[in-house]
Amino acid sequence: MSELETFRQQTRAWLEENCPSSLRNMTTTAVEDYMCWGGKNWTFSSPDEKLWLDRMVDKGWTVPGWPTQYGGAGLSREETEILEQEMQSLNCPTPLTGFGIWMLGPALLQFGNEELKQQHLPAIARGEVRWCQGYSEPGAGSDLADVRTKAEDKGDHYLVNGQKVWTSYGDKADAIFVLVRSNPDARKHLGISFVLADMNQPGIEVRPITLISGTRDFCEVFFDDARVEKDQVVGEVNKGWDVAKYLLTHEREMQAGFGSQGDSQTLSDFALHIFGDKENLAASGMRDKIAEFEIDALAFDSTMNRFLSMAEAGESLGANSSMLKYYGTELNKRRAELMVDITGLDAANWDSTGPDGKSLPQTYLRTKGNSIEGGTTEVQLNIMSKFLLGLPSGK
Repeated sequence: MSELETFRQQTRAWLEENCPSSLRNMTTTAVEDYMCWGGKNWTFSSPDEKLWLDRMVDKGWTVPGWPTQYGGAGLSREETEILEQEMQSLNCPTPLTGFGIWMLGPALLQFGNEELKQQHLPAIARGEVRWCQGYSEPGAGSDLADVRTKAEDKGDHYLVNGQKVWTSYGDKADAIFVLVRSNPDARKHLGISFVLADMNQPGIEVRPITLISGTRDFCEVFFDDARVEKDQVVGEVNKGWDVAKYLLTHEREMQAGFGSQGDSQTLSDFALHIFGDKENLAASGMRDKIAEFEIDALAFDSTMNRFLSMAEAGESLGANSSMLKYYGTELNKRRAELMVDITGLDAANWDSTGPDGKSLPQTYLRTKGNSIEGGTTEVQLNIMSKFLLGLPSGK
């Protein structure tokens, strides 16, 4: 028996013994509602949810690929994939999620000094701190290097003044990683620093933004002499653009996951439920569209896995992350549009639901934001044309 097969059997046995049955029997909607983001203000809806998180933290499996000294389990890419597969097979929910795991953690592992790693990574792995991202500004979204939020050097600390926008879940976060202009005389990206700040201080105000979908996922964040300690700079002062680009790669990989199979596996079943039988489904003309989508989604999953293997081997994805983000976004929009087409006029009813049990109009409208957040589709296409296709830039 191979080492990986042994690991698979041991992983399955541990999950069967340690994941509470109440969590393994949840509906798709309940699983998403349950999703634990952690943080100082997080409230568990049941003792089993806390028990599951504690057990996975002890095992190092909230961030299984991270080194053990930072709260992970030091698993290889192959072992991490096996863990994910076995969790899906046994209907075990993800114990912990968040921007600390997806984005800040990888950036700290790559650029942080040992003190910053020891201070923040184990707390992220345990779900003790919830992070948000302070990148986009009203005048610096697509052109992120034009950030104007200023960090003024005050000796042992910085005072930060300015505004960020489209900050996801900023009203729920304990801390924020921020791009600030630390050298106003330098040209664009040459004077930017990447800093970490406490959200619970007098100099920070958060205002949620109501979206067309009715949700309030995004926020404006205002800095008015907010304090950032000098030892909370990730990487070198004035070289934060290097950290920002690296983190954007991980963000785009994460957002590319919008297009992975996910609940698209249920699209055919959803259509059969609406149309009643295969004959009616075929007559509607929807069967071919659904088949085309699911083939594209499977191909995209294979491409994602190939690039993730490359990243695990130490290769830089570069502009390929833009390609993944763009296509994943388009797949997610196609999925929502197909669900609306399948449902027909009933999709105009705000209470109509998709295969995930959520409001179908709300889901459809929310996907429109995917082509803006994390870098607009137009910017991603420009990056792809220049760096992947070698086309000349416009003047």
